[in-house]
Amino acid sequence: QGILERLESGEVVVGDGGFLVTLEKRGYVKAGLWTPEVVVEHPDAVGQLHMEFLRAGANVMQTFTFSASEEKLESKWKDVNATACDLAREVADKGDALVAGGICQTAIYKQDADEARVKRLFRLQVEVFARKNVDFLIAEYFEHAEEAVWAVEVLKESGKPVAATMCIGPEGDKNDVTPGECAVKLVKAGASIVGVNCRFGPGISLKTMKLMKEGLQAAGLKAHLMVQSLGFHTPDCGKGGFVDLPEYPFGLEPRTATRWDIQKYAREAYNLGVRFIGGCCGFEPYHIRAIAEELAPERGFWPPASDKHGIWGSGLNMHTKPWIRARARREYWENLLPASGRPFCPSLSKPDS
Repeated sequence: QGILERLESGEVVVGDGGFLVTLEKRGYVKAGLWTPEVVVEHPDAVGQLHMEFLRAGANVMQTFTFSASEEKLESKWKDVNATACDLAREVADKGDALVAGGICQTAIYKQDADEARVKRLFRLQVEVFARKNVDFLIAEYFEHAEEAVWAVEVLKESGKPVAATMCIGPEGDKNDVTPGECAVKLVKAGASIVGVNCRFGPGISLKTMKLMKEGLQAAGLKAHLMVQSLGFHTPDCGKGGFVDLPEYPFGLEPRTATRWDIQKYAREAYNLGVRFIGGCCGFEPYHIRAIAEELAPERGFWPPASDKHGIWGSGLNMHTKPWIRARARREYWENLLPASGRPFCPSLSKPDS
């Protein structure tokens, strides 16, 4: 089934996790422009990460085409987009997964907001996605509702289902368009799935999703909901999200969500009515497995990666030490307050911007 048929039947769709930050840590992507040349330079690394997310329970393989426009990659853009589609399809075909072609915000928009130039960049990528016959399209990581609307309008020209996510928090976009208003604009432009991705951690992302849902209800509009938060806790970030934190991007590890945090995130998202649940920067395969395990009763199956993971620490029952065996229970992990091990570090920091 396609993405809309799955969602309309009530199926829980699990997205994949982060590629940029994960591959930077593995030595394949350079921080800064965050462009994805790795798909042609080291395709095996990208394919392996796709495979890890598939085993963890994801049933959407998103093409690694973030910032893969002509604007950012010049002559490389076409090969990067085509290869990214091939890598995602090769892995998706090994499981019950769909391929989503993704585009993101441009630098051009921030310079002069030229609609024709911005849409041209989007169309070039969409032409590749159409040729490679991806299953649906995602416009992600937009901080301006207007540009996100332009992206949806271009993606709709393909005839493929369209999802649109913005990298905003509860305060709304850069022009103070509220989350509810953003959702309404995206649906009216033609998006069948709307939500948020990146920039904010699980708790803040779900607050924003609630506001989007309320905005759609108030306008009498219907759409499927989608959330792909950071794998980091960001209660102290400002309107711009984690990019303004002094730890971004090389000192974020102390903020990493535990697998148990992500199980809670998955359950809360589901209870909110979100049925497309995944992750963005900081989301490793074990985080995706946590989503799949939390929602296994609703999905009706466990992911392959769970064969090596005892739910709620049950594997610790085999440990020789009794105090460690005592940790093999849900209550222990749900109520744990993990320490950072850094005696002079504050729990929160002040955004630079």
